[in-house]
Amino acid sequence: MQARKILIITNRVPYPLKDGGNLAMDAMIQGYYEAGWQVHLLAMNTSKHHIAHTALARLFTHLHAFTWVDVDNRLKLKEIVKNYFFSKEPEHAKRFYSEVFKAKLKEVLISFKPDVVQVESVYLSTYMPVIKMHSNAVNVLRLHNVEYQIWKGLEKKTKNQVKRIYFDNLTKRVRDYERAAWKMYDLLLAITEKDASLVARLEATTNIVVAPFSIDIQKVVVNTERERWVGYHLGAMDWIANQNSMRWFLKHAWSHIQKAIPKFEFYFAGRNMPDEFKKMNFKGVYCYDEVPSAEEFIADKKILIVPLLTGGGIRVKILEAMAAGKIVIATATGIKGIDATPGTHYLRVHKPDDFVKAIKWCLDNKESAEKMGQAARAMVFEKYERKKVMKTVLHEVDLLLDRKR
Repeated sequence: MQARKILIITNRVPYPLKDGGNLAMDAMIQGYYEAGWQVHLLAMNTSKHHIAHTALARLFTHLHAFTWVDVDNRLKLKEIVKNYFFSKEPEHAKRFYSEVFKAKLKEVLISFKPDVVQVESVYLSTYMPVIKMHSNAVNVLRLHNVEYQIWKGLEKKTKNQVKRIYFDNLTKRVRDYERAAWKMYDLLLAITEKDASLVARLEATTNIVVAPFSIDIQKVVVNTERERWVGYHLGAMDWIANQNSMRWFLKHAWSHIQKAIPKFEFYFAGRNMPDEFKKMNFKGVYCYDEVPSAEEFIADKKILIVPLLTGGGIRVKILEAMAAGKIVIATATGIKGIDATPGTHYLRVHKPDDFVKAIKWCLDNKESAEKMGQAARAMVFEKYERKKVMKTVLHEVDLLLDRKR
């Protein structure tokens, strides 16, 4: 039997594998490849996450094909203002539209003739007319988040009136765009059960399946001998939700932690670290830019701290930490999307003093904390192991392919 073919379309090159979005896309790409599919990856090499062509030529060489197109998606104030007053489409979707990319997509569809086309960002749904015109493939959309929920959360948190008006307007635009986009696909792959339920309520006819971020748990390194009982955080710092959360944690929670546990240390790093964090001078806090190896950065640190206040989707770094047997301290928003039980798999926090209590418990009860880390690792293996997740995805896709015959 000839191998089935899938074209996966991404709004950035899923590399380097240091942030949740790239890791989530790569997990799906590798999942199809490991299942024996011919995988053609078509990616935008955006100005925001640009990778040199010499480096691109060495990536994804094991796939059937890897094609990229340079796309300028820089934020331009003039275009944002113009879009706000003269368009109903969210500016985010407009920034990812490129005639050059459209032409390359058409070319690949005609030459590759995929059985399945999987789109890894709702903002790429503007290309669906081209996909449907030049292909009879099963069309799948991966929902990394319900996007409008993120902007709704930011609108509620901001105190700046101008930003609040803009976020409110953007929330409505993104919501309408998403709801229209969902109906274009044969299948939606939601990354969390909560997202799937929300989408189903908004668009009752949508065919949706939960396919969480998955981990090849056999590749996760567990080395408790090297670990120090210190805190860490690792995430993309060009994401506004991460910026706001880290700003709040350092300004409101860290003073409580320092007073109660003077020797406790906290390390955080991430892509495009804003200068304001580098200039902050908090005793016991160590700030880094993007680190060469996420695995090396977390290897000697025991406690992952996730003070996220807004956002959606699933925290990939939490699953990776749990798979490595780390202790996770997280807000309800930070843990959202992960089927974990507070007190069993992680420690839940709400306000600044909660961080103190959680950290002190870890340091005073190391044996119990280690057991919590192991319980979390077992939970990740049971619910988020790559082959198990892909088995669900492939079953649903096979059903749709059979119907098209």
